[in-house]
Amino acid sequence: MTLNSTRQVTVRAAALGLCCVALASAPAARAQDKMTAQSLIDRQQILDQITRYYYNFGKVDRQSEESFYAEDGELILGTRHYKGREGIRQAYNRAPAKPPAGTAPAAGAVPAAAAAPPRERTAFNVAIENPLIIVHGDTATSQVIFTEYRQEKVGDPMKMTTQGKEYATWVKVNGQWLYKTRQIVSGSNPPEGWKE
Repeated sequence: MTLNSTRQVTVRAAALGLCCVALASAPAARAQDKMTAQSLIDRQQILDQITRYYYNFGKVDRQSEESFYAEDGELILGTRHYKGREGIRQAYNRAPAKPPAGTAPAAGAVPAAAAAPPRERTAFNVAIENPLIIVHGDTATSQVIFTEYRQEKVGDPMKMTTQGKEYATWVKVNGQWLYKTRQIVSGSNPPEGWKE
């Protein structure tokens, strides 16, 4: 074998090796092509919304839960479905807006009972873990595991009380990510018909 033919064999072997590396990494490269700077920003904004939503629980002065949802959003808790912002407000036992001052109660309305004395506030925290967020332009899906911790009485240590999963779809409205659907489930299986 001459020096020239040895170089040709070496060049061909190197080219073949590079082709193998390129082919082996093709699926990874295709997946990475879908990851853009905007999709990373969107994923972080959705994670921020989820975090703000869960931090909101247990606060004395909290943001209304329905404000995290699109106008036609839906909250699904087991077999109960709450649709639209008014339905979601009712799911969180928030009273509907009060009628303007000077307005007479509706016919047949029963006067409200005296409010019960406020009970002692104990700590209530919700941790979220393992977020999986997939962005599809102006829509997205997310999955998180949540764990609730509560005190029985002030000064007691926190105890885990509940753990479950949240499956959600998202829509971008005027540059802000809002829940389109939010479904809470227990166990390991996603809700029927779930698609990422």
